[in-house]
Amino acid sequence: MAKHRGRGIASINYPIGMNLGGDPSQALVHSNPSGKFTVSLSSIDLGQGMKSVTRQICAETLGVPVEDVYVDTADSDTGPHCMGSFASRGTHRVGNAVMAAAKEARGVMMEAAAEELEVNAADLDTDGRGNIHVKGAPHRSISTKDVAIAAQFKQGKTISGRGIFLVPLSEVNPETGEMSPATCYAHACLVAEVEVDDETGEVAMVRMDSAYELGRALNPRLVEQQLIGGAWMGISHALFETPEPYYPDPAHGPRDFVEYLMPGPGDICPHDIAVLERPAADGPFGAKGPGEMCANPVLPAVANAIFNAVGVRMDELPITPEKVLRAIKAQGGARPQARR
Repeated sequence: MAKHRGRGIASINYPIGMNLGGDPSQALVHSNPSGKFTVSLSSIDLGQGMKSVTRQICAETLGVPVEDVYVDTADSDTGPHCMGSFASRGTHRVGNAVMAAAKEARGVMMEAAAEELEVNAADLDTDGRGNIHVKGAPHRSISTKDVAIAAQFKQGKTISGRGIFLVPLSEVNPETGEMSPATCYAHACLVAEVEVDDETGEVAMVRMDSAYELGRALNPRLVEQQLIGGAWMGISHALFETPEPYYPDPAHGPRDFVEYLMPGPGDICPHDIAVLERPAADGPFGAKGPGEMCANPVLPAVANAIFNAVGVRMDELPITPEKVLRAIKAQGGARPQARR
């Protein structure tokens, strides 16, 4: 009996969002008298960084410091409409809506500043630090706080904006009826190396190497963490998580996270990630977002690595030790494949 190492590769082409009814998301942006801005969304942050990214998009579009922007993810009763936090659509769909709302709010803000400085709005610019100045004459400036105060208490203006993003209707091939369900795609490739014990059927992760193309990484650290966490979610789907053998009757199923198996700290392996930036033409500042594709390439890559290690094709998830051992015995023993 022995432990065999194998390497597997998988690549994916992942569509961003949907195309049903235009897959709309809406956003509202408004200023309070202190010059701070609030973004109102019905898009929920599931831990993927929705608030951080939309905050950055709003601040960049307005031309104000990111710390001057607050994101309020309310609910469908009090917030503007959103299709939901799914289909890897958040950064692209919601980000575009926030950008549109911030552009409208910025227009009102610049008009209010122009009235205070007695110039044309087209002659003004922001410095990203909370000030608005005359182009070519930075000494002629006013803070966004003073603009907000003047707009609300002097000029009678509301510095606010509304934004919505809709996916354009796809062209239809008159001959075949073929349509394009998405405007942009993200891409990934992952190589997994595993060690398979042909006596127990256990599969251990040795290392992963991956490359992800996701438009533009608006927050590189968030992207990196999502890719790392998503990969281990994929490992969990591939090798651990299942309600078997009691599904769909949960009467004797796992009662807690001790019995419901998931990878732990001892299962973690080295993971080298390369992020490739190819800005999307219709993404907010070129972004598309990682989303579900963090986990997607892991499952087929692990299955391919197991085949490379012991010569068995696993086509049912999760790939438990029992299944691996049964497959090895069914073929008369481990048959390692050539590694390239």
